[in-house]
Amino acid sequence: MDRRILHIDMDAFYASVEQRDDASLRGKPVAVGGPPDQRGVVAAASYEARIFGVHSAMPMATAVRLCPALVIVAPDFQKYRTVSKVIFDIFRSVTPLVEPLSMDEAYLDVTENAWGEALGVTVAKRIKQEIRDRTELTASAGVAPNKFLAKIASGWKKPNGLTVIAPDRIESFLQELPIDAFWGVGPKTARKLRALGLQKVVDVRAVDLELLRGAVGSLAEWLKRLADGHDDRAVEPDRPAKSASTENTYATDIRDLQTIRAEIAEMAQHSARWLERTQRLCRTVTIKVRYGNFTTITRSHSTKVPTRSADELVRRALHLLDRTEAGRLPVRLLGVGVTGLTEEGESGTMDKLF
Repeated sequence: MDRRILHIDMDAFYASVEQRDDASLRGKPVAVGGPPDQRGVVAAASYEARIFGVHSAMPMATAVRLCPALVIVAPDFQKYRTVSKVIFDIFRSVTPLVEPLSMDEAYLDVTENAWGEALGVTVAKRIKQEIRDRTELTASAGVAPNKFLAKIASGWKKPNGLTVIAPDRIESFLQELPIDAFWGVGPKTARKLRALGLQKVVDVRAVDLELLRGAVGSLAEWLKRLADGHDDRAVEPDRPAKSASTENTYATDIRDLQTIRAEIAEMAQHSARWLERTQRLCRTVTIKVRYGNFTTITRSHSTKVPTRSADELVRRALHLLDRTEAGRLPVRLLGVGVTGLTEEGESGTMDKLF
């Protein structure tokens, strides 16, 4: 039996919440993020702002140059989390098979659902309406037999879109897709594929596998499968996080080593608190340093025995910092992350071993 997979993505989520709550922002180009004079970055842009080329992850200074009338709103993540909970409660009332991708985006497997609806499109329409009724926000949805196609479909007619790719429409849909529509293919990989003469997703079918491997490595087999419309990945409810990280870009470059060390120590302690809350342990600590000239380096350290001891994580993070040019070169960004996570008790060891 064909699966019925939905990908639901809220429309300009942070910006839409702000426009909902402040009538003066409606119809105006809005960007949620930090101030341009403090190296702020766009977290979300309203559709009115996107007309000018403003998009998420763009430096706010660039966004203001593109759209001088841009209204900048500081983010309120607690408010966004509250709205997100309402949205995910709606999802989980329909099916337990909900795979969150972010605060405002998820896959749902509605092959079987609480409403007893046989058609995925009917489920998508009802979910979209419930979101509208309960939050006054719009969402776009894609309906397809697999995750790859559902995700592409959800972005096809934004905002407030609904696109269905029935099994008998898969081939005609694939024929329309440009090469960068592939799952996991960013601008750099897309350039490599175009260098092989590949312009559309379906062009990958004819290219020699070894030639494709030479361009994209182990991604080659995966792209071949997707080019035929095949994606058998299951919707994984509440997939456990594989890592956690904290980073900060500073308004002015930091030159004082003690200040840098204090920042790294605080980030490592933040990671330890996260591990404590989630009852997890980590094996690997990684730090990230971006110097004033935009050169970015990372340093990592792993142990066989996992921990969540704050003192241990701080010690290891500062040891990694000693292996950088921080203090000798001005620093623009710092970050600390933990990976190699295990559930408490899974490893047969505890922090007291340290």
